[in-house]
Amino acid sequence: MSSPTEIVRKFCDAWSANDLDALMAFFTDDALYHNIPVDPITGVDAIRTTIAGFTQGVDKIEFRVDNIAADGDVVLTERVDVFHLPGNTIELPVMGTFEVTDGKIVAWRDYFDMQQFMSQIQS
Repeated sequence: MSSPTEIVRKFCDAWSANDLDALMAFFTDDALYHNIPVDPITGVDAIRTTIAGFTQGVDKIEFRVDNIAADGDVVLTERVDVFHLPGNTIELPVMGTFEVTDGKIVAWRDYFDMQQFMSQIQS
C-alpha cells in the first residue's frame, strides 16, 4: 500500500487530468473537505458537487506542490493551485492538510486567502 505522502502526491498530480471520477476515488465515503474561508462539507457526494462547481468553466487545474511533509497519517502540502481559465490564469498559494487512513483521504483542509483568489478572478 502507498504511504500517506504518496497518496496525497498522487491526488495532487491527478488534478491535471481533469477527471472528477479519478479525484473522487481518493476519498472515503464520509470524507470531510474544508476550504477554510467557507463552511466544511462532508461526504463524497457533497465533495463531488463542490469540486464540480468550482471547476466549471475552468480548462485545467494544476496543483504544483512546492513542499510536502508528513507526520504519520497527516500530510501537509505547500502548493500553488493554478486555474487555467479561458483568457486568464490564476495562481493561488495554498497550505493543505490531508488525513489519510487505509490509503484514502478522510479529511482535506485548505488554507488560502479568498480575497486574493477573488481579485484574480475579477482581473
